[in-house]
Amino acid sequence: MIEISDKSNLLEQKSYKFSLQDVAEPNLYRDIYNYDEIPKIPFNHRRSPMNMPKEIWITDTTMRDGQQSVEPYSVKQIVELYKLLSKLGGPKGIIRQTEFFIYSKKDREALDKCRELGLKFPEITAWIRATKEDFKLVKEMKIKETGILVSCSDYHIFKKLHMTRGQVLEHYLSIVKSAFDNGIIPRCHFEDITRADFYGFVVPFINELQKLSEEYKIPVKIRACDTMGYGIPYSEVALPRSVPGIIYGIQEYADVPSENLEWHGHNDFYKAVANATAAWLHGACAVNCSLLGIGERTGNIPLEAMVIEYASLKGTLDGMDTTAITEIYDYFRKNIGYTAPPMTPFVGANFNKTRAGIHADGLMKDEEIYNIFDTEKILNRKVNVTISKTSGLAGIAFWINSNYNLLGTDKEISKHSDLVQKIKEWVDKEYENERQTSISDGELKELVEKYSDLKED
Repeated sequence: MIEISDKSNLLEQKSYKFSLQDVAEPNLYRDIYNYDEIPKIPFNHRRSPMNMPKEIWITDTTMRDGQQSVEPYSVKQIVELYKLLSKLGGPKGIIRQTEFFIYSKKDREALDKCRELGLKFPEITAWIRATKEDFKLVKEMKIKETGILVSCSDYHIFKKLHMTRGQVLEHYLSIVKSAFDNGIIPRCHFEDITRADFYGFVVPFINELQKLSEEYKIPVKIRACDTMGYGIPYSEVALPRSVPGIIYGIQEYADVPSENLEWHGHNDFYKAVANATAAWLHGACAVNCSLLGIGERTGNIPLEAMVIEYASLKGTLDGMDTTAITEIYDYFRKNIGYTAPPMTPFVGANFNKTRAGIHADGLMKDEEIYNIFDTEKILNRKVNVTISKTSGLAGIAFWINSNYNLLGTDKEISKHSDLVQKIKEWVDKEYENERQTSISDGELKELVEKYSDLKED
């Protein structure tokens, strides 16, 4: 059948219909995923068109996937993080939803307390396994939308669930029908999609979900889950690893609208952010993230990274309050006991610090030379330096001016001043005596007060 596409406004063939391939043996893609070798990246030179939706947004899994890799958060901590998520996402709800576990009494108490705040965004949703017992919890909690785990690779279907594709399809559909029967929007989490038979199981399954959705007049959401981080953002990569190919194929061959399509990734191969961006660019409205990227194994897509990526792609923050990123990290550090590696972008202790004297000299002249953007304005984080044996006079001078708020004033300290010279002499002696660590802020403050009358505000 040939018809006009709503997206391209061109005549397109709609004759491609994929049927379930109920194979006797699992397809484990051993040519790509040979377990005793590093996974291979096959190319087929087929390009999926970029087609970023007019609206894109972020969803959050901090209280679900994020909690699976750390000590469980307390009710108070969950409520505080939820409030900070709302502040960060802004009035337009760029952080659109967040998902909660609902298994324990504590989980349900936290969910209720967050709902009592009356915040519009992020909308609270649930997550369950594909069992009718789990679904009863969603109904009791009166939640409008829930995630449902629908593992889709043969690794899971055959090896974990010990079913055939046909059996697991019928099982999943029965759970989704339960959601529809109760007026609940199902969000189907296609676990391990980057090792799944895309046209032999994924697309036929989504087509069945779409039929149910049309029958019940309730939308079904599809979350493509790169559970093991195998996704590849590059153009012309073959399935099942191609993120552009997965997003395009779900839209083109299963007719899933962008607003019902979401990407969930992990960072096992350092590609979480790039893959999420590729999903946006190729037609998914939503990318699912966790605060600070905390999640299974190497973690999820860092939510704060996609906030910055959103602004880079759209040219606007659309009301998001990026200073909340610093507040969120401070809360994790002070109240949860989680400290990010110092080089972590946007939140790490050293992300906008330098140790090099030549860099500090550039910062003295204009911080834009060595700072990625106005971190004080955007993240409420002043650019700074760490004093070590390579910092030189310029590094010490910048540290003093920054920490005593002298930059740009008539009291700004020159790197040639007596104060800087004296501190430099002390620093040099420390390293001549085989010191290995950097100079602490406390030590520098003592030296400044010893050799001058400067006082911190």
